[in-house]
Amino acid sequence: MRVGAGGGSRPRAPILAAGFTAAVLTGLGAPATEVHPESLLRVVATGVPRPLQLAFDGRALVVLSPGVRGDVAGEVHRVDLAGELPVDLSRQPRVRVPFPDPRQATFGSLALHPATRDLLLGEENGGRIWRLDADERLTLYAAGLHRLAGGSTLAFDALGRLLVVDLVDPRLSQSDETTPPGLEQFREEDYRGPLVFRLTLDPQIPLPRRLERLPPLYPRAWGGRAGGALLPRLVCVTPLGGDDLALLSSSGELLRLAADGRLAPIAQLPRGQYLRVNMVSAPDGTIYVSGGFWVARLFRVARDGRVTVLAENLADPQGIALDGRGALYLAESALHRIVRLRAL
Repeated sequence: MRVGAGGGSRPRAPILAAGFTAAVLTGLGAPATEVHPESLLRVVATGVPRPLQLAFDGRALVVLSPGVRGDVAGEVHRVDLAGELPVDLSRQPRVRVPFPDPRQATFGSLALHPATRDLLLGEENGGRIWRLDADERLTLYAAGLHRLAGGSTLAFDALGRLLVVDLVDPRLSQSDETTPPGLEQFREEDYRGPLVFRLTLDPQIPLPRRLERLPPLYPRAWGGRAGGALLPRLVCVTPLGGDDLALLSSSGELLRLAADGRLAPIAQLPRGQYLRVNMVSAPDGTIYVSGGFWVARLFRVARDGRVTVLAENLADPQGIALDGRGALYLAESALHRIVRLRAL
């Protein structure tokens, strides 16, 4: 399926000051965004309806949005970071990705392949992953998941393997639940998921990949019959060094998943409801967490587990991305804009 490019429309948000080191940035009709005094904040893009996901592609920032009219599965914008900023994306071309079938599922998660630059798009609250290649062809890549909750439920590691967090909960979709392979010893009423997959994008494997037939990376078959009820409710993933992963639970517990399948605590974020959360890791092991609507804060977690609040009172912080120079980009969804922060 080929998708189409769309043109711009009238501006939808005012362009604010280009950049400063003040501790407070005020948006029109919105509460002040309080920024840590050691951070530099700059608005890099405005005029994008509800930006949800970000990814860094060389010198461009890829932005996933549901679209201004709600008549497509998603819109993909690109911000040339080497050009003049801020840019009004309502006046720029974008790729409009139509609904691939009558289900009309919108895209809520995004991952960019580090080598091919293909985009992997996850259906929000759905069970399928789609691939959008450089020629704007849309292909069903994987099916058979239970529920992709949006946010950083998709990510790529340094080796180009796709990481997936699948929420498995019989209370949400009882008629569709099946016991994941290798976990048959869990009673249905005990197992509350989620599943974590790591997939190699092997072109020799026929598409779509049927993930319900694959054993997960986590959890492995351990814990006995009652072990499922004790599993944390994981909501997002980001790669760490080697085969290790960082995972965040809905209660704000940040965990490391080691290559041997064991979970170990990294840090505890402030109490809150962590839903549709985004997370990214830096080469030095620092982890950044965009807390989502209910938490409305941006966190930095050092390798030793120390948690710093970089910004708070954010207007529905969503997607997050790092560029090659260590600058951090954040989608402030309710203000329809992208901001850049750099810790000094």
